[in-house]
Amino acid sequence: MEQTTIDLLTRIADALDRLAPSRVAAVDLTQADAFVWHPSPAHLAPVRTISRVEIGLLKGVDRQKSILVENTLRFARGLPANNAMLWGARGMGKSSLVKATHAVANQENPGCLVLIEIHREDIRTLPDLLNLLRPESRRCLILCDDLSFEKEDADYKALKSVLDGGIEGRPDNVLFYATSNRRHLMPRDMIDNERSTAINPNESIEEKVSLSDRFGLWLGFHNCDQPTFLAMIDGYAANIGLPITTEALHAEAVEWSVTRGARSGRVAWQFIQEMAGRLGVVTKDVQAFPDR
Repeated sequence: MEQTTIDLLTRIADALDRLAPSRVAAVDLTQADAFVWHPSPAHLAPVRTISRVEIGLLKGVDRQKSILVENTLRFARGLPANNAMLWGARGMGKSSLVKATHAVANQENPGCLVLIEIHREDIRTLPDLLNLLRPESRRCLILCDDLSFEKEDADYKALKSVLDGGIEGRPDNVLFYATSNRRHLMPRDMIDNERSTAINPNESIEEKVSLSDRFGLWLGFHNCDQPTFLAMIDGYAANIGLPITTEALHAEAVEWSVTRGARSGRVAWQFIQEMAGRLGVVTKDVQAFPDR
C-alpha cells in the first residue's frame, strides 16, 4: 500500500511539474546583435548572421526610410522614440527596412541595439519577454513580422496593454516595431461584422481598431510604379554584377513583372535570382532578401 501511494504521489508531482510555467533561461544579450524569442521553453536564441538587405538597395520608400531611421537612431542614443507600425502592400520591404535600420544604428554605434524577433503566434507571451528584458542595459528593438488578428482572436488585448497600458508600462530599453498588410491589423469583414451586430457598434469598433493607435508611427507602403521597379532591378543587378546591358535587363524585367502581375521589391529580387541563374552568377553572399 505504501509503495502504491508513493507511486501515485510521484505521478502527481511529475504532472504538476509539466503544468508549471517553464523557467526562463538566463539571458545574455552579449552573444549576438539579434535573437529570436522562443516561449516554450522560454529563451532567446542568438542569430549569428541576419538575413537583410543594405538600406541603400531599398528603393521607392525614401520617406519611410528617413522617418524610421531617425526614430531608431533616437532610441539607440537613449532618447525618446515611438513604437512603429509598417503597413501596406506586400513585398515592398517593410521588414527589410526594419532590419536594415537596425544595421544602420549598429554601424553608427557598434553593439548599441539588439534586434529581437517575436513570431505572430507568440504575441501573447510578449509580457514575459518584456519582463526578461526590463533589467538589461542594452537597448532592444522587438520586431513582429506580418502581425494581424482574426475573428475570435483575443491576443490583441495583451498587445494593447503592453504597448501603452499597465502600471509597469513598456521598459525604457525596449521599442516595438510591427509589419502588417492591414492598416488596423484586422480584416475589413471583421470590422464590418462588429459594426452590424454589436449593441453599440461604435464602442465595439473602437475597442479593436484602437490597437493601431498604440503605435506612434504609422508608415504606409504602396505598390510601386514601373520606374521604381526598374530602379530596384538596377540596384540589385549592380550589387551582384550581372553581366547584361541595361536595355536587355529592363526588357526582361518588364516581361517578368507582367507574367507575375505585380511590381514590388520581392518580385524584383525574384527576377534578379532568375537572371543570375541564367547568367551563372552566384548570389549566395549577397545580403538582399526583401520580405513582407
